[in-house]
Amino acid sequence: MEVPRVAVSVDLVILTVRQSRLCALVWRRHAGPHQGLWALPGGFIRLEEDLPGTAARVLAERAGLPDAPVHLEQLRTYGYPDRDPRQRVVSVAYLGLAPDLPAPEQPQMSWQPVRDLTELAFDHQRILRDGVERARAKLEYTSLGAAFCRDEFTVAELRRVYEIVWDTRLDPRNFHRKVTGAQRFLVETGSASSSGGRPAQLYRRGDTELLHPPMLRPRQRDSCEPVRQSPGGPVDVQAGAGERGWPSEAAGRYMSVTAEGTKTSSALEDDNDVGSDATLPTST
Repeated sequence: MEVPRVAVSVDLVILTVRQSRLCALVWRRHAGPHQGLWALPGGFIRLEEDLPGTAARVLAERAGLPDAPVHLEQLRTYGYPDRDPRQRVVSVAYLGLAPDLPAPEQPQMSWQPVRDLTELAFDHQRILRDGVERARAKLEYTSLGAAFCRDEFTVAELRRVYEIVWDTRLDPRNFHRKVTGAQRFLVETGSASSSGGRPAQLYRRGDTELLHPPMLRPRQRDSCEPVRQSPGGPVDVQAGAGERGWPSEAAGRYMSVTAEGTKTSSALEDDNDVGSDATLPTST
């Protein structure tokens, strides 16, 4: 039986925060297919290489980051038949997320805001989307977010990192309670910032790698999903109490119909502990 010839490539999703935006490393294709579109850095595996070796070579030679402190982890494998019009190619994607990454040595490479990358070559849009989702998840259960701050930082500066990567605004008080309550995540330095205004406590990164409890992202509710449910089913509305209608247009809010009229408020404001299972977005 003839064995089909299939090429294997490695594509990299390299993410960092630059100018308060989550950015990905991409390059503009100068030839077909997909001429003129942005693409992720990648390359074909050599016969004498394993996958991690190919990823390290692509990072150094193609991406132009030979000495960058980037830890690469395997993301996913993409192998549907029509992903490359030239030939059958299976791609193994790797993710790298690190702070303060420099400008690439390769002139064709560029840091571009993830929000602006709306059309990429091949299936790189899907690969990028999967990489960004993995990066956002890593901030939930690891202390990686603190690596994007200075050696000593305020909780507000750390919150800004989470807001940039998660692409959502967070409630300051709830975020402060969550990060300072995570075991060995932050360590007080005993000093405060002096940048004007009310001094803020300075922290440094603790010695833990995994967060306990984790920092859960805000969960956007589907338009037809009930506002709250208990393990035994929907929460009953007592006689005379306000009835809850469908969610309003603002994410994370609901319509409360009372005798006094219609009121829009946060779906979790009724809970005594407003951050019991998630880091809440701020009201908009």
